[in-house]
Amino acid sequence: MNNYLERELRSDHAGETGAVFIYKGIAKVAKIINDSELSHLANEHGATESEHLALIESVLPVNLRSRLLVLWCIAGWSIGALPALFGRKAVYATIAAVETFVEKHYQHQIDYLLKNGPQDGLLELLTRCQADEIVHQKEARSKISAELPRMLRLWCAIVQWGSSSAVAVARRI
Repeated sequence: MNNYLERELRSDHAGETGAVFIYKGIAKVAKIINDSELSHLANEHGATESEHLALIESVLPVNLRSRLLVLWCIAGWSIGALPALFGRKAVYATIAAVETFVEKHYQHQIDYLLKNGPQDGLLELLTRCQADEIVHQKEARSKISAELPRMLRLWCAIVQWGSSSAVAVARRI
């Protein structure tokens, strides 16, 4: 595995760790506010993200993983819990924003592997994870209206910027 793939997989591992915790944050708030729809979403999507995390862990040795996993857990939990406090629309908009970023992030890696040659099932792994993320994105988008309130659009922009920044950091640390 070359340096590029090590950095990208480290960012994938950090991202999937954060994603697991996004759904843990949603689940916690959903339990407190007794929202069965959000609980179901958190359990279903959280299970998928846990599978993704296990897949990435199967190809990325422990010594190459981000040393900031605690930060990714806290950030993920917050990105899930905060919008859940404001309701389903905020949760779905947040998920759509995150998954839009993740789809593109995985696509860059898929394009790299298509150009430079797949490595030991990595192309299939990334394609599978991306496909699941697209399903999450489409589901979330189907639950929100086309026009989001200004504050929710701002929140989603912050989430996407934060995702991009987290990837940049995770690639290095």
